[in-house]
Amino acid sequence: MGDRLAAARIGFGALSMGERERIVAVARGWLGTPYVHQASCKGAGADCLGLLRGVWREVMGAEPEAVPAYTPDWSEAGAREDLMAAAGRWLRPAAGMAAGQVLLFRMREGAVAKHLGIQAEIGAGASFLHAYGGHGVVESPLSEPWARRVVARFDFPLGV
Repeated sequence: MGDRLAAARIGFGALSMGERERIVAVARGWLGTPYVHQASCKGAGADCLGLLRGVWREVMGAEPEAVPAYTPDWSEAGAREDLMAAAGRWLRPAAGMAAGQVLLFRMREGAVAKHLGIQAEIGAGASFLHAYGGHGVVESPLSEPWARRVVARFDFPLGV
């Protein structure tokens, strides 16, 4: 796996349709998992980062770095783009829209990006998988209110 991650950081490879479908299928396996802040356990609890961490473990293997404890308002006080920085370390920036991409959301203009999802469908029925309070892991339409909050798209470091 180390060679795969090293190659991903320098941008080699592209995801196949099969790899994208696998990422979406793995993420859909988390549907119905209750929302639990800082958790990443399929069926027991996950937040948006926990969902991504769980999909990573199933698709890639061991997580590449330990996630420190965080509060629901993490990064806001210092206006640090911690989630964007971590995504940049371990995922590949993606262009266009494709299933299996990791979506990073900025929930308010001027705020730090602090919500994640995984693109499930594209086109007229575009949707994404994510976890949020009161709902757990769900598949939601990528409607205009959600789409305008997407600030970055990333691919898993596969296809290397």
